[in-house]
Amino acid sequence: METRPPLPPFTEDTAKQKVRGAEDAWNSRDPDRVVKVYTEDTLWRNRAEFPRGREQVHAFLVRKWARELDYRLIKELWAFTDNRIAVRFAYEWHDDSGQWFRSYGNENWEFNAQGFMQRRFASINDLPIVEGQRLFHWPLGRRPDEHPGLSDLGL
Repeated sequence: METRPPLPPFTEDTAKQKVRGAEDAWNSRDPDRVVKVYTEDTLWRNRAEFPRGREQVHAFLVRKWARELDYRLIKELWAFTDNRIAVRFAYEWHDDSGQWFRSYGNENWEFNAQGFMQRRFASINDLPIVEGQRLFHWPLGRRPDEHPGLSDLGL
């Protein structure tokens, strides 16, 4: 059976690896890549949407990144136990009119024994910002290791 390391039960180090792996995948803005970390029957809550299964999650991500342009995300481990991880995150993006936003949120993740995420529950708030307030400055894609994280940025 296929696995997606690191596997539960998580340690602080393996939970941080899982969080950084998720951040890197989401910063790719590639729905085909991102959905591979979820179980076939994954269950989500994202704002007011409730995608079920990889196909619905894929469609959700396609819509998301068509609307949230120049998306850059930072995730940070909040807590972990056995097969669950809690994450806080922020991401910056703009809409097609050029309005910038910083979106803040929390996610609760649950993994199966093979390391695939079976549940993802996200709560997110959007704050309109002006371009000069942006804090996430790196070329699109993976956040460089030397770029500050959320705590370093005072977020």
